[in-house]
Amino acid sequence: VQLQASGGGLAQAGGSLRLSCAASGRTFSTYSTGWFRQAPGKERAFVAAINRNVDETTYADSVKGRFAISRDDARNTVYLQMNSLQPEDTAVYYCAARLGAAVYRSDLYPHWGQGTLVTVSS
Repeated sequence: VQLQASGGGLAQAGGSLRLSCAASGRTFSTYSTGWFRQAPGKERAFVAAINRNVDETTYADSVKGRFAISRDDARNTVYLQMNSLQPEDTAVYYCAARLGAAVYRSDLYPHWGQGTLVTVSS
């Protein structure tokens, strides 16, 4: 599966953005998908993930209650709705997919999209 992330940009603190991760292939519903982010000078970190089929979701503590991950299998797309953005959310955001259950470890995702930059100004 090939992934294409989009939707990044500049937002003010307290604002919102919605990221999209579009996948190729007709079997995307069999993949669990995660969002990760990498801030300058920091390691890539887990943000959120959604399980295949059952739509179970999990979030990093830092985004819980502010971000929401969802999927539309008819459109082969996973979304990350980001609300109440803060400057510390500034990072390059990546989507990733794997067969099997959603997990928070980035090394367990074999398929990655290119990053999309999110910049939050104070």
